[in-house]
Amino acid sequence: MSTKTPVDEANVRAVRRFWEGFNAHDLNVWDKVYAPTFVNHDSGLPTPDADLPTIKQTINALLTAFPNLHTTEDELVVEGNRIAVRQTMRGTHRDAFMGIAPTGKAESFSGVWLAHLEGGKLVEQWVFFDALGLLRQIGAIPG
Repeated sequence: MSTKTPVDEANVRAVRRFWEGFNAHDLNVWDKVYAPTFVNHDSGLPTPDADLPTIKQTINALLTAFPNLHTTEDELVVEGNRIAVRQTMRGTHRDAFMGIAPTGKAESFSGVWLAHLEGGKLVEQWVFFDALGLLRQIGAIPG
């Protein structure tokens, strides 16, 4: 017999508020959602365990290069205080990204974001996205 862990609705609201802030390009939403003890696991950052200011700086560079970047929640799975979001990001390459001149092309890439939350605050995250696919689309890596 399987028993499900109850869903903490405050955590689900925090995740949705976080991604709504991301789509509004509001980096201040991170300060409202992240716990002071936040731990990051993201191989797409300068260091996988980057702190919040470094994360915000990196996301700002992405949003500068893709000023209309928007993420769509394809699937959200909740198990107790852990949430997984499978998503698709879309945006137009309008400024240099990782030294690659803007292509002006609409690009899309997918990813999975795993989070551990407590009381509506993000305490740990794991980020996985198709960086190779994005780099191929903008011409940084031959297809």
